[in-house]
Amino acid sequence: MSWLAPALIVIATVLAMECVAWSSHKYVMHGFGWGWHRDHHEPHDKRLEKNDLFGVVGAGISISFFAIGSPLVMGVNAWWPATWIGLGVLFYGIIYTLVHDGLVHQRYFRWVPKRGYARKLVQAHKLHHATVSKEGGVSFGFIFVRDPPALKADLRRQAAAGQTQLRDSAS
Repeated sequence: MSWLAPALIVIATVLAMECVAWSSHKYVMHGFGWGWHRDHHEPHDKRLEKNDLFGVVGAGISISFFAIGSPLVMGVNAWWPATWIGLGVLFYGIIYTLVHDGLVHQRYFRWVPKRGYARKLVQAHKLHHATVSKEGGVSFGFIFVRDPPALKADLRRQAAAGQTQLRDSAS
């Protein structure tokens, strides 16, 4: 088998996972999954958060794709693209962990970017945390972000319309 098809599947899966992450963050984590996600938006000194359970769900999805693609598990019914989809989900999880948990929330290392994409990413996610509750908000993605001044304007519009409540530091 050529390496091109698996590589394209992995890349497409990583990109698709950003859409899945955006949707699940906006509609699940800030919806019926708020019970798991809430502590991520609140100050605490715990090493782990309930929110980390979403990572366990993501790992389960990745493992499931690996299983579906494995002839050892599925026999002749194995679907070969599933292995590469599972790898794409795994890569997205690694990117998410390094970027979101590591860079943005500094759970693993301390580095504050001074310019460029990394700074924009951190600013956008800090604006996501500018709301007090699960309602409203901006920047639900993790890798692709809009310009922070535009996000700040969106937050102000939401607050003025009564769609969200901003933390004191975000006003």
